[in-house]
Amino acid sequence: MRKNIVVNLICEVALRLFLFAVFLITETLTPFHRIIHPEEMWLYKNPRSERDTVPTWHMFVSDIGDHCVPPRPSQPRPDYFYRCFPDGVVTEDMQCTGDPGSIMEGRKSFPSGHSSFAFAGLGFTTFYLGGKLHCFTSRGRGKGWRLCATLLPVYIAAMIALSRACDYRHHWQDVVAGSLIGLTVAYTSYRQHYPSLSDQDCHKPYPKTKLSTTQERKLSNPAFKLDV
Repeated sequence: MRKNIVVNLICEVALRLFLFAVFLITETLTPFHRIIHPEEMWLYKNPRSERDTVPTWHMFVSDIGDHCVPPRPSQPRPDYFYRCFPDGVVTEDMQCTGDPGSIMEGRKSFPSGHSSFAFAGLGFTTFYLGGKLHCFTSRGRGKGWRLCATLLPVYIAAMIALSRACDYRHHWQDVVAGSLIGLTVAYTSYRQHYPSLSDQDCHKPYPKTKLSTTQERKLSNPAFKLDV
């Protein structure tokens, strides 16, 4: 038993180290260079915002998923024009004159990392609260405060996602895709540990070890006694 626990722990640590290595490698890859035609340049002439509504320092975790397909097939960010030409003057050869790092980041618009991160973390919190409060079972269904408490985290996630469009950091398609990725990860992770939200025992996590028939009968019937 103890040996299995140690092996599982080693596997989990190795997986996390592998994912972190993937993040480091893909972060340095050159993103896909999409040709921008003159008639669509208006899509990328939005003003640059010096500060994000939601800070970016904690976003490296979600980037592992967002960077997993190298090179990233992405259109430029809405503020790409002023990343490429900070003074607003286009050169004859259409070569960017801005900061190379900022230009590279300007080509990483799809999907939105903030949106995927927000819906992954806060989406999981919503599923967790929904199970603990029995919002979708006969025990808690129809009680407004339970539903409001359950939906609050995902509402905050939606506001974070919308802020990325308001800051001209992403197109709406990027935000929608990132949100769906995060929500899918959240639900998949939740179901690894808890039953469906409509299950009567949705507040209880799955047992870590398989119970014997006798143990299952004892748990389901407190009056059950084993004759020895």
